[in-house]
Amino acid sequence: MVFNVAMRLSNLSFAAGPAGLASSVARLEDALGSTVRDGGFHPRFGTRNNILPVLGDRYLEVVEVLEHPAAEKAVFGQVVRARSEMGGGWFAWVLEVDDLGPIEERLGRKSVHGSRQFPDGRRLEWEQIGIRGLMADPQLPFFFRWISEPDLRPSALAPADVEILEIRLSGSPERVSEWLGCELGPVFDGVALTFGAPNGVPGIESVTFRCPKGVVTL
Repeated sequence: MVFNVAMRLSNLSFAAGPAGLASSVARLEDALGSTVRDGGFHPRFGTRNNILPVLGDRYLEVVEVLEHPAAEKAVFGQVVRARSEMGGGWFAWVLEVDDLGPIEERLGRKSVHGSRQFPDGRRLEWEQIGIRGLMADPQLPFFFRWISEPDLRPSALAPADVEILEIRLSGSPERVSEWLGCELGPVFDGVALTFGAPNGVPGIESVTFRCPKGVVTL
């Protein structure tokens, strides 16, 4: 079954390591030569993040799970905690769509509401689906649709000076194509998408950027 819905690469998510959010953010800033901003708190998921806008109306987020009851119940919080306990690192690539209906129909469940409370009290809202798929098979992206207007979205947080050049996955392009409902090529939404030799642990192996420090792979 094909989704018949346009998909755009929205963001990449990085779980903070055992030393915490501030330490992971400092490492990212040092590697890329760009400033990461406080993103706020996800009340439904029991997590918080810091944000780096990147070119193409995209962003990177560094996420930390909190000691909060929501983190034990929400699948997103569970995914972040599991990746952090493994040492932290990239754990998700995320696709934006205008219509979640076909995806809900295919997966047989409804999307969930998500929100992020900014430090200044504003609230960013969206709907998302596919976290359970990511939890079972970390090479798979999840999907979301914005509810809030563009001026609240992460790409509007600050001018961008970082560009995503390549996402390298460990896993199967056939499996990801099946999940997306379309045949994957070597480029997805202007970003190179490559697969390394399967090593038994599917997921994001690395991401390559063009940034103030040059071309950097993390």
